[in-house]
Amino acid sequence: MHDFKYKKNKFYCENIKVEDLAKRFKTPLYVYSYHTLTDHYLKLKAAFAGINPLICYSVKANSNLSILKALIAKGAGLDIVSGGELFRAQKAGCPAQKIVYASVGKTDQEISAAINKGILFFNVESLAELKNINRIAKALNKVTRVAIRINPDVEAKTHKYISTGKITNKFGIDLESAYKILLLRNNFKNLRICGLHIHIGSQITQSEPFVEAIKKVSNFIRRLKDKGIELEYLNIGGGLGIIYDREDPQTAQIYADQIVPLLQKTGLKIIMEPGRFIIGNAGILVVKVLYIKKTPKKKFIIIDGGMNDLIRPALYSAYHNIWPLAKISATEKADVVGPICESGDFLAKERLIAKVKEGDYLAVMSAGAYGFSMSSNYNSRPRAAEVMVFKNKAVVIRKRETAQDLIHNEIIAGNFIKG
Repeated sequence: MHDFKYKKNKFYCENIKVEDLAKRFKTPLYVYSYHTLTDHYLKLKAAFAGINPLICYSVKANSNLSILKALIAKGAGLDIVSGGELFRAQKAGCPAQKIVYASVGKTDQEISAAINKGILFFNVESLAELKNINRIAKALNKVTRVAIRINPDVEAKTHKYISTGKITNKFGIDLESAYKILLLRNNFKNLRICGLHIHIGSQITQSEPFVEAIKKVSNFIRRLKDKGIELEYLNIGGGLGIIYDREDPQTAQIYADQIVPLLQKTGLKIIMEPGRFIIGNAGILVVKVLYIKKTPKKKFIIIDGGMNDLIRPALYSAYHNIWPLAKISATEKADVVGPICESGDFLAKERLIAKVKEGDYLAVMSAGAYGFSMSSNYNSRPRAAEVMVFKNKAVVIRKRETAQDLIHNEIIAGNFIKG
């Protein structure tokens, strides 16, 4: 559920007409509902109340400081994957002991910074990384905690680019290799291997892959206990899917009903890393129709937002519903395309869509996750502004970039360039 709805044929975010936001703040514009954002987090928290997990929001889904702050204020921790996200977590006021750090390619500088900040633990993706964290912790005269990321070799039944739990993916360590590492845990004097981590993919709408992965890791935990290896945490990752089109994803409660009994049997403290489930349907991208172009073969609705603003359709062939801000009953088949000089710059193809005209506004739905966070300045386009709506108030949470922002780190090499 979300707080974007038509009221008397006008499209609203909570209690504000979105068209008013488009005219006030211009387009392209990301608009987020505070209520939807926090409600999704609280629903997940309530569904899993019986095991009281630490819910670490996945920062990569949308890293805006106001979004992070809103979730931290409700009790969330953060799942980070870079030094930049660690910096954001600190700026948003997240306690270090509520931060877990993933990524297959952490640099020495990133590792050092996270150790010094006292994060809860690293999710370690390889033996080489484990050795490196141990080396850096020793140099810093510290002991740091780590969890071994297990690759359970489970098919997530999602797009191949966002499937991470198969043995052919770059993520995690296979069970047998992890077992050997854990048998040698005492060799890593500056590490405390305190848990296991799994994350099998993203936008998973069925419970079966999660259940299969958790069962595999639960059997592994029992095997470790038989060898006297005791752990404290099990991090089950994220990956819960949302509705983009006609998906029928499980609710937080249905998901909890399926896996809580399995998790309780492990006896470990549980950590979760949801991202898309919390922020995906809490945000939209608002765009303006610039031109209607008719060709002998098809019709194009050309808008002022493109693949630099929302790359998911070009990258994953992802589907986003597109609704007019003023309800229109007439429809037509058209491609919705942006201004970028790439044939892959589209938000919809051969879509039956409202019969809009030049100057109308459109809402690209379910754009809260991996929308702005994956946006770019391609074609030297300033990135969009972001606005958060609180009931009947709207607050800018990221200013629109300017042309000057595009070049603020660039230096013309005058000593080498001659006219």
